[in-house]
Amino acid sequence: MSATAGQAQGERGLAERLGLKPGQVVQEIGWDEDVDEELRESIAELTGNELVDEDFDEVVDVVLLWWRDEDGDLVDALIGALTSVAGGGHIWLLTPKAGRDGHVEPSDIGEDAATAGLSQTSSISAARDWSGTRLVAPKARR
Repeated sequence: MSATAGQAQGERGLAERLGLKPGQVVQEIGWDEDVDEELRESIAELTGNELVDEDFDEVVDVVLLWWRDEDGDLVDALIGALTSVAGGGHIWLLTPKAGRDGHVEPSDIGEDAATAGLSQTSSISAARDWSGTRLVAPKARR
């Protein structure tokens, strides 16, 4: 296998770990210069769609919310992100890993997600510097 093929397989693996599928529309909120470009590229490659920004006004399958401790009120951001998600969709909350600037404590994520009416279903290492927390609305709200 060539280095390029191996790299492409690794990039697809990043998006696949998020459970993304071809054809899905992914909205990205909270982009800044510190986001993981490899993860963003792998999502576009796997889904076949460029990520749409926070000004996109149609429903999406998944919201990718980059969040840092100093970004403001997480509850408000989660409620705002939820309005974009189609029934059965979910939010991937991406936060800096422990020890990195902007780290958000997992207990704060759990508390703020519950306040926003969301349930945490899984957590993963989404990228080198970012942890991912998958959040969904309870089935009654979907």
